[in-house]
Amino acid sequence: MPAIQYSPGVRHDLEEILLTETQIQRRLDELGKEMERDYAGRDLTMIAVLTGSVLFAADLLRRLPLQVRLDCLGISSYHGQTRSSGEVTVTKSLHLDVRDREVLVVDDILDTGLTLVRIREMLGKLGPRSLKFAVFLEKEVPHHENFRADYVAFRIPNKFVVGYGLDYLERYRNLPYVGTLKPSVYESHGSAL
Repeated sequence: MPAIQYSPGVRHDLEEILLTETQIQRRLDELGKEMERDYAGRDLTMIAVLTGSVLFAADLLRRLPLQVRLDCLGISSYHGQTRSSGEVTVTKSLHLDVRDREVLVVDDILDTGLTLVRIREMLGKLGPRSLKFAVFLEKEVPHHENFRADYVAFRIPNKFVVGYGLDYLERYRNLPYVGTLKPSVYESHGSAL
């Protein structure tokens, strides 16, 4: 399959590419093998946190030769901003029962940690056998309640990033790599980092 060519405007909006498509796919191969070892012989319930983790969750699913049930949980803490608002809102509830199940929550990014702490509290009340967290990106910043993910694909500096599921104003999610936007992009929308 030939590589997709993105419009010049999309690539022109980026200041730098932090993670290439090749780097991402290689790291996910490693992460998938680690998860396969950890969950060998067990049924797994994966919960993808919408919407940013969709690409990450889909790529992980394809790498796990296990019995995996998939559900999605809608949580919002950005509310259209480039930084977490500190207010966490549930926008979609779970459909699957997680009681006595091995549960892996998959999210796009760990920055303040507030969202994942809230999810841990919510799911912990539902009685899973185990509850672990996988994040595509972890920002090098202090996390709420010192939250730590069990699986981290990449650690990045404290920069606002887009691509591979991460967005700015619901754009750039479809990029196969991760990058930062030029300041002119934020200025044209009346916001700043």
